[in-house]
Amino acid sequence: MKKFLISTRKSKMALAQTELVSTLLCNASPGLETDLAQNEPRGDRDQVSRLDRHGGKGGAFVAEIRADVVAGRSQCAMHSLKDMPGNEETPDLVIGAYLQRDDPTDSMAIRPGLTVDELMRDGGAGYKIGTNSVRRAAFIHELLPNIEVVHFRGAADTRLHKLDNAIPQKLMDGSQVGPVDAIMLATSGMHRVGIGDRIAHTFPVAQMLPAVGQGIVAVECAAADWETRALLARIDHPKARACAEAEREVLWVLDGHCNSPIAAHAVIADDQMTLHAAVMSLDGKTILRHVLTATAEYPRELGRNMGLQLIAMGADKLITETRV
Repeated sequence: MKKFLISTRKSKMALAQTELVSTLLCNASPGLETDLAQNEPRGDRDQVSRLDRHGGKGGAFVAEIRADVVAGRSQCAMHSLKDMPGNEETPDLVIGAYLQRDDPTDSMAIRPGLTVDELMRDGGAGYKIGTNSVRRAAFIHELLPNIEVVHFRGAADTRLHKLDNAIPQKLMDGSQVGPVDAIMLATSGMHRVGIGDRIAHTFPVAQMLPAVGQGIVAVECAAADWETRALLARIDHPKARACAEAEREVLWVLDGHCNSPIAAHAVIADDQMTLHAAVMSLDGKTILRHVLTATAEYPRELGRNMGLQLIAMGADKLITETRV
């Protein structure tokens, strides 16, 4: 095989994740030569607009990376699984490998001079917290009902720079919001880009259920490229794959879109999988939670059952209300 090209974004976090994929592949296939095909998709070029303007995270971060594989310019593409839409078909593409899951939790960084106790006192009254995630926003509305949640974009290190330097977030209409007193980010991502020391508070999974696939790196390739599929199979993590399949089936059944606050998280113990899921209103005032346990042998069936039970609880109504 010629040099094995992995398509990725140019962000610090994406490059760190892709270097991990490269290292695992080279260790599993001695003699393999890899290289990175770096892209700057719309979501990275436009640091102002809300992601739904680009068709959600899929349109903002995934589509242009995928295009390299579809066009044959690279053998595979690296994605953060939580960025990959779960309610759409991906003709001619498959996820060839899921890497072992990193810490799936969400964490908060706060501006210098502020303490977590001060921020959380009186439900966050008088403070602003920045996030681009409707899921995190909904949960923080529940946990800190008096805090002001503002739209905040950028890579993890970029957002931290804006936090520390009291830089407001620009908006599409030319106005701005902020500066903010805190930001919420994926715990694993903060460690990945070397800012783990700025974690001021980590939200337990029971308190802030992770996004579908959070903490998992997915490697996508052409379905007909059996040589690449064989290589990727060597770095695939079976438990991560099973958990991802269960969680993403919830998204599929619910037809979740980029503005839907949906969370799902699966864990495996022995031969049993426990799946937690939630669907919520944007303001966090209504949160439907459910948990199911079944054999880990059939993860998609468990995810499908979860999605159907959430619909029976009224999740479809909540999701419809979030469509814009």
